[in-house]
Amino acid sequence: MTELSLDKLAIFGAPPRFGQKLHVGRPNVGDRERLMERIGDVLDSRWLTNAGPHVREFEERIAGFAGVEHCVATCNATVGLEVAARAAGLTGEVIVPSLTFIATAHALRWLGLTPVFCDVSAETHNIDPRRVEEKITPRTTAIVGVHLWGRPCDTGALEEISRRHGLKLMFDAAHAFGCSREGRVVGSFGDAEVFSFHATKFFNTLEGGAIVTDDSELATKARLMKNFGFSGYDQVTELGANGKMNEFSAAMGLTSLESLEEFVSTNYRNYERYRQELENTPGIHLTVYDGREKNNYQYVVLEVDEETAGVSRDDLVRVLWAENVLARRYFYPGCHRMEPYRSEDPNAGLTLPVTELLAGRLLILPTGTAVGPEEVSGICGILRAAVSNGPEIHRHLASAKPPTASE
Repeated sequence: MTELSLDKLAIFGAPPRFGQKLHVGRPNVGDRERLMERIGDVLDSRWLTNAGPHVREFEERIAGFAGVEHCVATCNATVGLEVAARAAGLTGEVIVPSLTFIATAHALRWLGLTPVFCDVSAETHNIDPRRVEEKITPRTTAIVGVHLWGRPCDTGALEEISRRHGLKLMFDAAHAFGCSREGRVVGSFGDAEVFSFHATKFFNTLEGGAIVTDDSELATKARLMKNFGFSGYDQVTELGANGKMNEFSAAMGLTSLESLEEFVSTNYRNYERYRQELENTPGIHLTVYDGREKNNYQYVVLEVDEETAGVSRDDLVRVLWAENVLARRYFYPGCHRMEPYRSEDPNAGLTLPVTELLAGRLLILPTGTAVGPEEVSGICGILRAAVSNGPEIHRHLASAKPPTASE
């Protein structure tokens, strides 16, 4: 592996390594011809939304894939979380990790619930069951775990805690479609799980989500709630909203399902290339996936130890962005440091030491079908050069003007 010299880096005046920007989560697109056939069917039928045939087929396929009785497709995962939480009858306080996308907390708060932030495990980055019990109060009604990076939570420990305390247990499974824990596919844990099929996910429906569950009562309520509460042509029996998935999104989802193995295979190829090229880079630790389980490998996650690497995570972000590699700081700075939560509890970080540490160290790299082996090798070469010259790069960036939002 050839090492780059400093004068080859864009931050020192060289042209960017990549002419086109490499994004984290650039959408995967399956068989375009098949997708256009389905879109043509939708247009010919003029059944564009309201539980059309593509949505019904999509729900059936997803339920079968997840090994559950019910799938309720929604317009996005945030609405899916809101509907699932309301259908489950959650009130008061809900324990959640802070190391997650802000939608996890916002969906609960939008309903008038109080997210109570819990620390995560340094090893798994998922909610730490040992810390969960410390957060339970008489107002607690549920735990919402997040399967971060597609690596499932310790579902057994959380199920035991929820049973013992009489709490509902739900999972934000936005990252974990197609993953498993102890051979059991994600989607069948807890009272309900919610998938995200946003365009940035490796499996997407353009925009969309789904609630999956074996709880028939919860599924029935969720189906009513995502359609204004209609239980018949002109009968409303439940408070509801408009959370329906449309036919075009379902058509994209069905087409994506047909390319699922290709998407996962590409992600795995990229992940292995990153692993091989970065394994001896000081201070750069690639998140490991359990090869005994099903994984979608949609996230390439680095943990940057500044003391060992000689360069900070944020310095690496600036180096990569200059090269048109749009690496991301997931999930910085943590939900507890965003509004309205930051103002309500400015000292929340004191009880979240692992979250605080990880929020300053995690770096997500591009992968997916828009990224090939050559791009991965180029990205790794930049990272190795940055680590090899960490102090000089840090000094240079400290004296340079920080990039603006438009740069």
